[in-house]
Amino acid sequence: MIKIKIAIADDHQLFREGLIGLLNKYESFEVVADVDSGKTLLAYLEREEAPDILLLDLTMPEMDGFTVLQRLKKSYQDIRTIVISMHDDGNYIVKCVRAGAHGYVLKNADEEELVTSIHKVFNGEKYFNTKISAKIFDNMSVEASFPEKLTKREVEVLQLISEGLTTKEVAQQMFISTRTVETHRANMMKKLNVKNTAELIKRSAQLKLID
Repeated sequence: MIKIKIAIADDHQLFREGLIGLLNKYESFEVVADVDSGKTLLAYLEREEAPDILLLDLTMPEMDGFTVLQRLKKSYQDIRTIVISMHDDGNYIVKCVRAGAHGYVLKNADEEELVTSIHKVFNGEKYFNTKISAKIFDNMSVEASFPEKLTKREVEVLQLISEGLTTKEVAQQMFISTRTVETHRANMMKKLNVKNTAELIKRSAQLKLID
């Protein structure tokens, strides 16, 4: 029997232990490593044989899951990664897909779904359930509606506006003229196809352009 070698990266010890207990019930699975941070994971990969599957949390100290995905995509392309996260936000999911994740499973998923995702990803497929797939599609559809990207300077102005600063206050804080602030605002409204500042802030929040 071919054993699927699995590594777990999650900063919550109890969650890791729970996953290990669950996976060890299956003869086809072998948990070869469990680590509490992305940094520890990369150190492990430098000295040990790479696992077939990595179950990866996004929110970890020292190095988050997004950075891990980017590193794996560059240096460990044979590792197939399934993100296991409590975040069901479409922006998070799309970001993971673009960074190289092969699957995305929520932490409240049942045992059957997790096992299915591992087998599918190991066999070369992607795994995103119906709900996750819908969020990916919705997020990409919204992004596609606004192909023009905001500049770094525009985002800085936008962030200050969203925090309630007046045009004059934004200008003073950024050491620019009020006319320049208004030009940035007008350009952003045009790019995002909105008619006023309130709509600009609302649309920007939907697109995760501001905190």
